[in-house]
Amino acid sequence: MFHMTDIASTHPALSSPHGFFGRRGGVSDGVYATLNTGQRSDDNPDHVATNRARIAKWLGADSVVSLAQIHSSEVVFIDAVPDQLIQADGLVTMTPGLAVSAMSADCGPVLFEDTDAGVVAACHAGWRGALSGIVESTVAAMCELGAQPTRIRAVLGPCISQPNYEVGDTFKAAFAEVSEDYTQFFEPGSSGVPHFDLPGFILSRLDACGIENRYWTGHCTYADETEYFSYRRNTHQGLSGYGRNLSAIMRPH
Repeated sequence: MFHMTDIASTHPALSSPHGFFGRRGGVSDGVYATLNTGQRSDDNPDHVATNRARIAKWLGADSVVSLAQIHSSEVVFIDAVPDQLIQADGLVTMTPGLAVSAMSADCGPVLFEDTDAGVVAACHAGWRGALSGIVESTVAAMCELGAQPTRIRAVLGPCISQPNYEVGDTFKAAFAEVSEDYTQFFEPGSSGVPHFDLPGFILSRLDACGIENRYWTGHCTYADETEYFSYRRNTHQGLSGYGRNLSAIMRPH
């Protein structure tokens, strides 16, 4: 039997309806089992649509909007469901009942709210997007609508953690080129190869924006195969294709 309460986790810092959805509670199978939300994945489109409808019902949302994510710093404001997938990595809305979301399969999904201003947002922060400023762009877009950093609450959802994120010296050099301060987010693994602290870096970007109320759920997508999809884990296992986790938030009706 399908139990709606079983498919998502929430965080006490956020008062708006929201959820961090993993792989439980859907209808997809194979590498997409079971709650895959990737509209551009090779999963059965009907399965994806059913999974997304279950998420909307769980949230009490009229619609759940996702992006064609491109690892950028692009953010868009929406007040209705777009006619087609928009290429960007951040969504901001003030429309009650319209859930904005970020999909991920190791990257960092961040949910934001400023309940006083009536603004909610979601962004997809992979290492490229985080380095190019997607967090800062999302906060700036919220502030254009009346939000204030001191009032914004932000929660980073399930993503890959440092012990499982081996990256190499070239990757580390790309961060050092932007700022030597960023090297603090790298530590050598057991083989001496650098491992990147994606959650720590994203939280540091939130801090730089003046957001005091910032949190990470603490869940690692790579480590928890039962609960979450992971692109890197599937790659290491020689699997073709991967499902997408979804994190969503909405302004209540």
